[in-house]
Amino acid sequence: MTRPAPNALSRCIVRFFQDYLPRLRGLSAHTIHSYRDALVLYLRFAAARGERRIEDLDFDDFTAAAVGEFLAHLEAERENSIGTRNARLAALHTFARFAAGECPERLTELQRVLGIPFKRGPRRGPVEYLEEAEVEALLKLPPDPTPLERRDQALFALMFNTGARVQEVLDLTVGDVRLEPPYQVRLRGKGGKTRSCPIWARTAVRLRELIEQSSPVDGDTPLFSNRRGNKLTRFGVRYLLNKRVEACADAVPTLRAKRIHPHSLRHTTAIHLLKAGVDFATISQWLGHATLMPTMEYARADIDAKRQALAQVFPDVMPARKIGHVGPAQLDMVKWMRRL
Repeated sequence: MTRPAPNALSRCIVRFFQDYLPRLRGLSAHTIHSYRDALVLYLRFAAARGERRIEDLDFDDFTAAAVGEFLAHLEAERENSIGTRNARLAALHTFARFAAGECPERLTELQRVLGIPFKRGPRRGPVEYLEEAEVEALLKLPPDPTPLERRDQALFALMFNTGARVQEVLDLTVGDVRLEPPYQVRLRGKGGKTRSCPIWARTAVRLRELIEQSSPVDGDTPLFSNRRGNKLTRFGVRYLLNKRVEACADAVPTLRAKRIHPHSLRHTTAIHLLKAGVDFATISQWLGHATLMPTMEYARADIDAKRQALAQVFPDVMPARKIGHVGPAQLDMVKWMRRL
């Protein structure tokens, strides 16, 4: 059986993933994998739609009509959310823009693909974060803890301390951690940007104990690994967090009413920094935000800030306190965060 010769679509896809995304755009491996997943899903759909093999597909199968049917398939058959549907479309848009430069003879149809709009969905709900008692419960070790329980405590403590994205924490190696004053970790964020984040002495002690129980190690050893010695995955962290939340729910019933996921720990850090009176610019740098806009979202979620605003409007009902003023309550918040 003869193999099909590479056609324009296959050559374009290879250049898209081997050259354009990693070299010219400088995208991270995780972003490239997301684009790959979107294109794989589309190719499978287009092959089934045309009753052809994937290797036989060409640009005649990458049309606005086919992409529209694919997006409807994602929502109806795969039950994807509007956000996931839009993320897949964004990947296909990126490929279409690249293909327009590679195959200008296909420009008209590629423009039609680029003209497919994103779908508006419902506004995101309120930011889910943890209160002080809930954080303390998650970080409390059981009597006679196992090495894995100590690992989980160090993992969650570091995520609370730094507010880092889960993948940023999982990409940490032993060499990225400074365990002598000033304690800090080196995080690699979106777009390959690197930032240093301070950690408190209590967090440094937990990490030192984790590294000592994992010896022998070197600078390139993953900081957090699973039972088999491999680097933890995002799905692994989600499983561990859900397990820990379930174990703490009897002692802290408010946890049952919340949908906690790894990103909730990042939200928690941001909210408590805001409560402590830290300015938005510092929080933005702490979290590795490219602009202040994502950071400003936390102002909408901070119920205490809303109470303070209400106190200014109705001073006879509630004692007024200037928003952003670092008073006793905020100082207590800072002290609490250092104890984590």
